[in-house]
Amino acid sequence: MNVLNLSIGGPDYLDRPFVEKVWELTANKIIMVSAIGNDGPLYGTLNNPADQSDVIGVGGIDYSDHIASFSSRGMTTWEIPHGYGRIKPDVVAYGREIIGSKISTGCKSLSGTSVASPVVAGVVCLLASVIPENIRWDILNPASMKQALVEGAAKLGGPNMFEQGAGRVDLLESYEILIKYKPRASIFPNILDFTDCPYSWPFCRQPLYAGAMPVIFNATILNGMGVIGYVESEPRWHPFDEVGNLLSIHFTYSNVIWPWTGYLALHMQIKDEGAQFSGLIEGNITFTVVSPPAKGENNLRKSLCTLSLKLKVMPTPPRSQRILWDQFHSIRYPPGYIPRDSLDVKNDILDWHGDHPHTNFHGMFDMLRDAGYYVEILGSPFTCFQASKYGTLLLVDLEDEFFKEEIDKLQDDVKNHGLGLIVFADWYNVETMVKMKFFDDNTRSWWTPATGGANIPALNDLLKPFGIAFGDTILNGAFSLVGERSHYASGTDIAMFPEGGFVHRFSFEDNYNNSTAHNLLQAAGMVKAEYPILGILELRDRSTRIAVYGDSNCLDTSHMVINCYWLLRKLLDFTSQNIQDPMLFAPSSRLASPLVRDGAFPVRREDVNLSTYSSVINRELVCRNDARFEVLGANGYDSHATWRNRKLPGIPNIFLEQSPKGTKPSMPFDNTSVSSNSNEGMSNVFPSLESDLTDEKTKAITENEKTLFNPTMVDFELGQSQGLKKVDKQSLEIFFPQRNISVNISRRRHHTKMDLLGWLNRDELDIPMLVAVQWLAPVILCITGFILGLSFWRVRQKRRRRGRKGTVRSSILL
Repeated sequence: MNVLNLSIGGPDYLDRPFVEKVWELTANKIIMVSAIGNDGPLYGTLNNPADQSDVIGVGGIDYSDHIASFSSRGMTTWEIPHGYGRIKPDVVAYGREIIGSKISTGCKSLSGTSVASPVVAGVVCLLASVIPENIRWDILNPASMKQALVEGAAKLGGPNMFEQGAGRVDLLESYEILIKYKPRASIFPNILDFTDCPYSWPFCRQPLYAGAMPVIFNATILNGMGVIGYVESEPRWHPFDEVGNLLSIHFTYSNVIWPWTGYLALHMQIKDEGAQFSGLIEGNITFTVVSPPAKGENNLRKSLCTLSLKLKVMPTPPRSQRILWDQFHSIRYPPGYIPRDSLDVKNDILDWHGDHPHTNFHGMFDMLRDAGYYVEILGSPFTCFQASKYGTLLLVDLEDEFFKEEIDKLQDDVKNHGLGLIVFADWYNVETMVKMKFFDDNTRSWWTPATGGANIPALNDLLKPFGIAFGDTILNGAFSLVGERSHYASGTDIAMFPEGGFVHRFSFEDNYNNSTAHNLLQAAGMVKAEYPILGILELRDRSTRIAVYGDSNCLDTSHMVINCYWLLRKLLDFTSQNIQDPMLFAPSSRLASPLVRDGAFPVRREDVNLSTYSSVINRELVCRNDARFEVLGANGYDSHATWRNRKLPGIPNIFLEQSPKGTKPSMPFDNTSVSSNSNEGMSNVFPSLESDLTDEKTKAITENEKTLFNPTMVDFELGQSQGLKKVDKQSLEIFFPQRNISVNISRRRHHTKMDLLGWLNRDELDIPMLVAVQWLAPVILCITGFILGLSFWRVRQKRRRRGRKGTVRSSILL
């Protein structure tokens, strides 16, 4: 078998046995074509394995060359929250009302990407047939075939890159490429053009400007020279003119490319001297891919890859127009059971669309750009941004915890530095989460939600300094505010709000309240009550501006009933520019005394270990690759922040690592050096992440090729499963969230938490242990002991020699 079509898939790209089997197939030159999914027109809905870089992912179009409404859209979500997704689908093909045969007799009309995928598989077989049989499989492989398809595809007018990929598959153009093909490496896409709208959405919607968070673009490396390869040296930026020197680029990429594919992520920011520049920056990025020689060859195969950039740059906008979106504290499925935000949706139990402004919040992103706001994305803790640059911090549908340093910094930013704060929450009810537990036949284990629609206990900790808290109700219903009709879908209420704030209440039914009193009211037909759902607060001479709302479904295109973009605009006008809408700030809504609803504050579940999925619990407080370059690897702009790990009560501290203050920590997500047993099938889709995997997928790699690697490993044992393997710590957490895992940390090179007989490491250790204590002191002790032992030995030898000489002299005299 040489070509395989797979018209099935699902959202779990961390289903390791299945993903590894796909890698095994493609590594053995089997060209896999797969349907991208039928979850469109929603974004971030790609299905696995079509979202893998070594697989040809196919979307669907109709006969008018319009993207089919059912065809899933990109970007890939493997990389979120610390990176940026890749372009998928790779190509699109006809998939609506395609005539096919019935199982019995006759013909029928079929629609779906499951129909478009076999069309492309047929194209692949036709293309393969034009290559002479004696050299066919010396030339053809998953990378070279994808190169022929994406380079020959016809770009459609209208759809963007996350809808059509390279465009409609073109058999003749791909044929022309393939008959002249020589093994080479390339990059897809090979151009990023900010002036090419709408194809280059979302990049063409917002220019670059100085002082912004880095804009990340993630391209795919296709290596037609061999199943394995590596980037020979750091990619280089070659501007066409002097203006191009205003652009600063940080690269993360696959040092090891396997199987057939890798990634190149560009982290782009404009230097401060370009704060007033307006115009275009153009140039090329070049790098060389190297692969081992093919059979019968003696020299390494090398290929130069070029990525062209055409970037639109504008002067830095005023603070009031800049919004910072918090992506860092977002968790979605996979790896954990993160439930849907709207409980009214029964056919989709998981929150798996990415929760990103360019996936299921793309409508909100376009609205904000149309309104003149600029949206920047924060994939690192709150200590990694400067509040003075932004009008509003936007927190929407967050599931993760917060570092104590983040809570303290946000309080200071809002109260003393004029940062506006807007929070859109979701439901959180422990009884409801327990009822959502189910048994998964695939993993043979019980699945229970790790959190609610949002992590209300964590949000309440964050908002506590302002006297604000959400409750544990789950409210549904329609209401009208400021003349706008709205819908509340599984939102929560406000349980605490300070005096002087403006609170808006509406009548809702708490359908998930199972108390005896509620059941009696329901039997009597009296179940509706007024609940506060919108709170607006202004303090200290209008310098502190906060707005909270209990439901995010009105911003999320996944399950939206009616959008509340109008509300977000009015709240932003208030928090960023202090423009107050008379209806929102009506005197009748002002609190004469603090709002406090007793017994309404939700508590964290003690039976769920959120640390398995969290970026905060038992983690380093560190600015990652998506932060401003000046704080990369540091703990942020605040000098008082320390290398601290957030540890919740009752949560075992099994993944804790400490790093010396003032140094770059040993980050599990640092891809600037990729270890060799790195599963590049994972690494090439994790810009700013490292996944060091070994076992079956690297068996085909020769010993010479293995010298390219420098693994950083931990040993672990899977309860009743597959025996002892080796895997990177972060991969362990990602791939086995539901397993009972015992971890034995190996003594690895540059590990900053060496045990030293167990005396130095403690779970609650806040001050990092110095490198000298861990490495220098033991070395000095060893050397000292060796010198002392040697000295004693030499003294003893001298005494023995003297004793022998005395015996000889006595014998002579006798």
